[in-house]
Amino acid sequence: MCAMSTIVVGVDGSEGARKALRWALDEARLREATLRVVHAWFPLPPAAPLGFAPPAAPAADEIAMLREAAEGLLEHELSEVVGDDPGIPIEPTAVEDVAAQALIEAATDADLLVVGSRGHGGFTGLLLGSVGQQVTHHAPCPVVIVRGREG
Repeated sequence: MCAMSTIVVGVDGSEGARKALRWALDEARLREATLRVVHAWFPLPPAAPLGFAPPAAPAADEIAMLREAAEGLLEHELSEVVGDDPGIPIEPTAVEDVAAQALIEAATDADLLVVGSRGHGGFTGLLLGSVGQQVTHHAPCPVVIVRGREG
């Protein structure tokens, strides 16, 4: 058996990401690897109507609420999919960054990066989402795209 040191998986609360988390968890158990579970969030200010000044950046209390919500989502996903006894080390990480960049950075010292084929993006008919496309082109390690069952 070939032991890996770290497997990174991205989660966003979507069913595709849960499938990726399940796959990564099984693989990490098989390889006796650490599983680094990453949820990225990015505070975008609301769009300004045409002809008006752009809105101010989110206030510190809004950023704190977004960070808390991100950490809550990460905790919920781990509770639902992993449970109380994962059998391997788990590193949950909520990162203030765009998803692809956060995953690429989290995978800097990883042996494998795992993502779902589709997340919460707006184009649900696509086979591979923008995050999956970006990480397959820029990740510093092999990438596994976990595809959901059709129909």
